Amino acid sequence: MIQRADMPHEIVMPRLGWSTEEGTLIEWLKKDGDAVRTGDAVCVIESDKAQVEVESFDTGVLRIPVDSPALGVKVPVGTLLGYVLAAGEALPLAGARGPSPRPTAATADAGATREDTLAARAAVPATADGGGPTVSPRARRAAAELHVDWTVLRGSGRTGRIVERDVRAAGAERPSPVRRLIGERMSASARTTAPVTLTTDADATELVRVRAALQAEARTAGATPPSYTDCLVKLSAIALVEHPTLNASLDGERLVQHRAVNIGVAVDTPRGLLACVLRDVPGKALRVLAAESATLIAAARAGTVSPDALGGGTFTVSNLGAYDIDAFTPIINLPECAILGVGRIVARAAVIDEAAGLIAARKMVALSLTFDHRVVDGAPAARFLQRIKQLVEQPTLWMDR
Repeated sequence: MIQRADMPHEIVMPRLGWSTEEGTLIEWLKKDGDAVRTGDAVCVIESDKAQVEVESFDTGVLRIPVDSPALGVKVPVGTLLGYVLAAGEALPLAGARGPSPRPTAATADAGATREDTLAARAAVPATADGGGPTVSPRARRAAAELHVDWTVLRGSGRTGRIVERDVRAAGAERPSPVRRLIGERMSASARTTAPVTLTTDADATELVRVRAALQAEARTAGATPPSYTDCLVKLSAIALVEHPTLNASLDGERLVQHRAVNIGVAVDTPRGLLACVLRDVPGKALRVLAAESATLIAAARAGTVSPDALGGGTFTVSNLGAYDIDAFTPIINLPECAILGVGRIVARAAVIDEAAGLIAARKMVALSLTFDHRVVDGAPAARFLQRIKQLVEQPTLWMDR
């Protein structure tokens, strides 16, 4: 975030999501003294959820003060990172807002340039407290990557120097920020909800056939082929419009009935499980949803997804079918009141005509609906899952909607 004010224009640590209080400066994309134009990406910052490029709202010269947070250091939202100055404008003498890294002799002059500081630091080995063990450049980069405070480590290199293996060993000993956040949210869900899970099997034979045809059409047209998850998201949205009690949440003691149907898709990423949200799903064609979800999933796995794309969901779909999972009990993604778990689609013997005793191989899928009994009773939830089953088995009911 770069605030608009009278010059100089401040670059501060932005808030990446409603619950985010801290962020980490990962990389400067421009150097101190570089000319920047409105819209230029100047740095990369990271929260527990995603990495985001911060763009300049103004044209001028980037200046990075000596007391700007070091790379890899977590600082509060609003902490000063740098300035965009007019040509010839002097660098302000004021220090960073909020906590900043401990000053060294090289930063004693608040008016010094970034180059002056770097040159001074190059002459003195990096140490934990000006007198502790030195740290290698590779170890510093690994510390920024893994969010490890290298200043508290004991080095295994020559003369006690902290090397990359020390940092990576420390990073492996504790969960990542995303892992901790997931744990906190899942624990909160288990503590505060009254979860009940309903399961059913659906005959997905026709869905498999229709999706194969849609994929062939999409490839011919150069479009994004729809996944099974895309199909489940679309038909779930239709069912939610028909059964709005499942599209609700509790806000303290108040029941909130959402008008918009925003469906989160659980995505496995190297940073942990994220729920990317597709908005206003009922009004979008399947081909549009397929393109949007593919873009969101790619960004989530690359760590560049926008924080706005990770919030505001009213229902979630979690599909573990690609991992050969038949059925599972999903955990509600607060503050939503329900989540649909989808297993693999697999050929099974099924009775297709009970009177004639006819049995055939059909493509079957297990569906698991976990709902919060504080918000929804069992019968409405069962009717909702029954409708999901019907829409899976008869895709012509929703394919053109």
